[in-house]
Amino acid sequence: MEETHRESAEWIRSLLLNAQSTPAVFRTALMSVPPAERDAWLDRVLGLDSFPDDGPELPPGCVPYLPCPVDALLRIVECAEVRASDVFVDVGSGVGRAAALVHLLTGAAVIGIEIQPELVHAARDLATRLNALRFSPVQGDAAVLTGSITIGSIFFLYCPFSGERLEKVLDALESIARTRTIRVCCVDLPLPSRPWLTCAAPPSGNLTVYRSTLLDTGC
Repeated sequence: MEETHRESAEWIRSLLLNAQSTPAVFRTALMSVPPAERDAWLDRVLGLDSFPDDGPELPPGCVPYLPCPVDALLRIVECAEVRASDVFVDVGSGVGRAAALVHLLTGAAVIGIEIQPELVHAARDLATRLNALRFSPVQGDAAVLTGSITIGSIFFLYCPFSGERLEKVLDALESIARTRTIRVCCVDLPLPSRPWLTCAAPPSGNLTVYRSTLLDTGC
C-alpha cells in the first residue's frame, strides 16, 4: 500500500477513535484508494491485523468465516440503496467487518448475527473501538435468530450456509416481509426460489439484491 493511503487510513482511524468521522468523510477517503488496495486500507482503519480461527461452535454445513471484499460491499450499498434510516442485518457476521463498513459508509444501524463466540467478542471490541452506538453484534444461530430481528430492513448473506439452514432463514424472513418491505442481499449465494422475492436490481457480478413483494400484492 502506498504511503499516502496508509496515512489516509491512520487519519480516518484517528477520526473514528475520537468520534469525529462522518459517512461523507469516510466515503471520500475510501473512494480515493485504488480498488485493489481498499481491503487492506479498511483492515488498517479498523485495526484488523488478523482474524480468529473458526471454533467448534461452527455447525456442520456452515461456511468458515471469510471477510467479504470491499468491492462487493460497495455494490451492496449502491444496489440496495442503503440509507441511514435502514437497519442492516449481517447474517453470519464474523468479526463485524462488513457491518462496520456499511455503517461507516451510510450511517445505517447494523446488527451482526454470529454463532461463534470468539468472533462475536472480536466484533464487540471493534464496535467499541469505533464508538459505534448503532453497531450491535449478537451471538446466536442465524437459523433461529434471524426471524426475531423484526426491525431489519436489509438482510445480507455472504454465503454463510445453504440447504436446510438457508431454508429456515428464508422462512423467517418471509414472516418479517409480511410486516415490512425488506431487501435481501446475497454474495456468492444463489437463493432457492421464493414467490415473495423478486430481483430489485440486475445482478452485479456475484451480488444479487432481492426485494420482498408481499406488501405489494397484499398476500
